[in-house]
Amino acid sequence: MKVQRSFKTASGGELTTSTGTLYLVGTPIGNLEDMTFRAIRTLKEVDLIAAEDTRQTRKLLTHFEIPTRLVSYHEHNKEASGIELLRLLEDGQSIALVSDAGLPAISDPGADLVAAAAAQGIAVVPIPGANAALSALIVSGLPTDRFLFVGFPPRDRKPLNSWLERIRSQEGTLLCYESPHRVAKTLTAMLEQWGDRQVAMVREITKRHEEVARGPISECLEWLKEHPPLGEYCLVIAGIGEAEQQELLGDDKLWWEDLDLQAHVERYELQTGDRKEAIKRAAIDRGLQKRDVYNEIMRK
Repeated sequence: MKVQRSFKTASGGELTTSTGTLYLVGTPIGNLEDMTFRAIRTLKEVDLIAAEDTRQTRKLLTHFEIPTRLVSYHEHNKEASGIELLRLLEDGQSIALVSDAGLPAISDPGADLVAAAAAQGIAVVPIPGANAALSALIVSGLPTDRFLFVGFPPRDRKPLNSWLERIRSQEGTLLCYESPHRVAKTLTAMLEQWGDRQVAMVREITKRHEEVARGPISECLEWLKEHPPLGEYCLVIAGIGEAEQQELLGDDKLWWEDLDLQAHVERYELQTGDRKEAIKRAAIDRGLQKRDVYNEIMRK
């Protein structure tokens, strides 16, 4: 197991090591006032900034008078560019990775660079900042205690339907990004497969025309007919409810009757993401004590 530890000097600076550090720097998702002091300082102090879109990032650097050298790192050049960036990190240079907006390495090729750097024992340090998905979640009015970010839905109908089926049984709130050209299509598919769940459509967050439309999927589709979609959306969708869960069962037979105890717990753990909660639910279903369920599955 490789363990990364960060050491600070008394003045707050970082101790130098034989290899460089990869900084993941959050940038504004619209409003430049969301740029943090630490992000600005980091971008000024690193040897190099790797950006998904150098034209977009150049505007940000110019605004904050950041003179650091800028290079391109994106989906189409990530293999060649990634190799070079890793070489520079191994030589002791520090590099900041930024995306077009928000936190890097979320639904962008930065995740590949982070994985490669971590595998080689290179320090990776997050510089927190704005994030569209979490910002949309907290204004959605939907539960925030458990949620799942699922990225961009597939474009084509068949893969989209398969994708929706795989995540249908999630109990936590679902978050995804969608373009204005496909948002109505995706919501229609959700309505057909999941029923009329509650949803929040969030767009232009932190910008002048920030907008949040909340309601059942059917009402949101009507809203889009009257208000043509503009800008990228973050969709926040309620997780599966009890009625929909019962519909999935199809008859009066208990869904877990054909499962052994281990599989019963694993099914709940997949839905909730919490092993303790899964054990508790399986115990309630079977009329058992939680400790008995725990002891039984630990023996296997």
